[in-house]
Amino acid sequence: MFNRLEFLRNEINRHDRLYYVEARPEIGDADYDALYRELEALEREHPEWAAPDSPTQRVGGGPLAAFRQVRHAPPMMSLDKVHAKGGLLEFDTFVRKQLPEEVWDYVVEPKVDGVAFSLLYEGGLLTRAATRGNGEVGDDITANVRTIRSIPLSLAGGPPPEVVEVRGEVYMTRAGFAALNRREEEAGREPFMNPRNATAGSLKQLDPREVATRPLEAVLYATGAARGVDFPTHGGLLQRLADWGFKTPPWQRLCVDIRAVMAAVDELEALRHSFPFEMDGAVIKVNRRDLYDRLGSTAKSPRWARAFKYEPERALTRIREVTVQVGRTGVLTPVAELEPVLLAGSEIARATLHNADEIARKDIRIGDAVWVVKAGDVIPAIESVAADRRTGGERVFVMPAACPVCGGGVTRLEGEVAHRCVNPACPAQLVNRLEHFASRNALDIRALGEAIAEALVAQGKVRTPLDLYALTVPQLETMMTGDAETGLRKFGKNAQTVADALEAARALTLDRWLFATGIPNVGVTVAENIALAHADYSALADSPLLRQVVRLDALEKEAELVNPRSRNRPSHTDEERQTRHEQYLRICGEIGVIGDGFVGAGLARKKPGTSLPPEYIVDIKVEAAKATLEFFASDYGKAWTTRMGELGINPRSPERRAVATDAPLAGMTFVLTGTLSQPRTVFAERIAAAGGGGQDTVSKATRYLVAGPDAGGSKLNKAKGLGTEIIDEAALEALLGGGTPPRITPPPAPPPKGDYQQQELF
Repeated sequence: MFNRLEFLRNEINRHDRLYYVEARPEIGDADYDALYRELEALEREHPEWAAPDSPTQRVGGGPLAAFRQVRHAPPMMSLDKVHAKGGLLEFDTFVRKQLPEEVWDYVVEPKVDGVAFSLLYEGGLLTRAATRGNGEVGDDITANVRTIRSIPLSLAGGPPPEVVEVRGEVYMTRAGFAALNRREEEAGREPFMNPRNATAGSLKQLDPREVATRPLEAVLYATGAARGVDFPTHGGLLQRLADWGFKTPPWQRLCVDIRAVMAAVDELEALRHSFPFEMDGAVIKVNRRDLYDRLGSTAKSPRWARAFKYEPERALTRIREVTVQVGRTGVLTPVAELEPVLLAGSEIARATLHNADEIARKDIRIGDAVWVVKAGDVIPAIESVAADRRTGGERVFVMPAACPVCGGGVTRLEGEVAHRCVNPACPAQLVNRLEHFASRNALDIRALGEAIAEALVAQGKVRTPLDLYALTVPQLETMMTGDAETGLRKFGKNAQTVADALEAARALTLDRWLFATGIPNVGVTVAENIALAHADYSALADSPLLRQVVRLDALEKEAELVNPRSRNRPSHTDEERQTRHEQYLRICGEIGVIGDGFVGAGLARKKPGTSLPPEYIVDIKVEAAKATLEFFASDYGKAWTTRMGELGINPRSPERRAVATDAPLAGMTFVLTGTLSQPRTVFAERIAAAGGGGQDTVSKATRYLVAGPDAGGSKLNKAKGLGTEIIDEAALEALLGGGTPPRITPPPAPPPKGDYQQQELF
């Protein structure tokens, strides 16, 4: 059995490398998923065989409370930049002056416009990832980086070095960035300005599960300190990185002199739009790494490398008109219809304006002369208005009050930048609703993809996703899909697959059906939380609990308004102060009653302290509660609920993950530090399952500090100062088993760590 588990891990890692690094997959998604599911099942059956580098450990644990900071040793430097060939000549003159008797060459490679980061491998295993930060100190983003499948969790290619730190860039491909922005706009959120901003924002997410949904890639091209390995040349370093399983720069040139460097820089610029990522320049490095110390560095940059920046491409044109598109989630997107202009090798005639706020911020008007760029070298966007070219005949654009597709009402939800069609039956939204209904995390109707959804809508076979249950297999078999360009074909044998999946979906749990319903702000995790608090689907229609979530939010805002000590709204008389004080206490009392009820139901956690009003972290967000109540109160929602009843479908809640008050760790709070036998996320989940809680730093609320052999001295010292009990992993296991842990002698503060390590600051 263990041999099969090891085979699955190695095979999945091999396929990950083939797909994400080498771009030559051997198997399809279905076969890959089958291997992955088998591995998950084996690891559930045998938790004693857990391994930190297993493919299933890429996303683990819940949201982080905050990022730890780590110190880079040696520091992560940035490159000096030049914008003209003269700067390259000056660089070469400096190198020749410093190395008059040496022979060397240069390496030229693309400058990926991403976010610099580092990876620390100890014994071949990934132990830490960090952002560059200010070069000296960065954020620990290990949990987020583990979700990037092109980054190996363990080094391939033979015996690993004792320690090696590799450095590079996290980035988004142009296609991934475009898809992400489409999702953001369809959800009513502000789109990202460019791939680099999207990447930086993704890496700073506190929930690794959210990071896993972002299309992140990584390219590695440098090292920090290392032990047990040497790299004589930069070209040799890149080859070793590739052997270990990393993506390296996809284009490189070895140049014997500065003339060859300039030719390579020009060659690379001609190719800049052919790469899948945004590339804003070339990097030139001395190839012989043994010369780096002699060339030295400034306070911020190495003297053995330069970055040559290319000029950004943009074009001047004029806005003829602004039209409005309706997306698949009902979001209205204004689009600038342009006088066609040639930019970056293609003719541009349209550019998205994203939303009304973006139009107002840039003061864009119909008839304006505008500068157009390509965001991420792929998405046409208006950079700015050429205001000096205005004639006075330009017109201000106003978002429509009615949907241009169905004529339904348009609204703008609080906290959203998008205007949205409120008619769930809008034809523009139906294809997306069908795709969502059939998606993997919803009802998992695998044969029903975009093409089939479009055919069903175009041929008038469905008006809501539940209409799928009225279709017969013969009707589906004879349905034509495709178009004149790709060729028309019958749906055929896939019809039975859809029918079988629809029948199997009747037995799925409430969370899956709630997510499939497609309510705004109700994602997979939110659907799970709501489902755990309700018996079945019919209980959602007028849920008292969801109304209490909304009520709690309203009370918290009301308490802020009537607080007699508010600096923004001070009381002017003793009588007013007394009245507000009484109101405030009444509201705080009601907040406590509702919040404590949520805590008792396992739906919330109370923040420590005795502040007024009491503060709670509720699993069900108020936006989701409001959206769910509004959906079931709408005509569309009522018709949906009625149809579910007619179909005999009333999904029940999944098993509640309630924690008994007599659970082994009920009421105990833990902090984990140092190296443990398994990833900290594994222990955190076990602690939570046993009723305990976790913290990132030691405080008065900490019951136990669990210290591994190399625990950081600052946490130990703080725990000693507060009188917090310090235990080891064996004692934690005793607690998890319901026993009493023996006190242990706190380990001494560790000696200074070696140069190769990124050291914790606390």
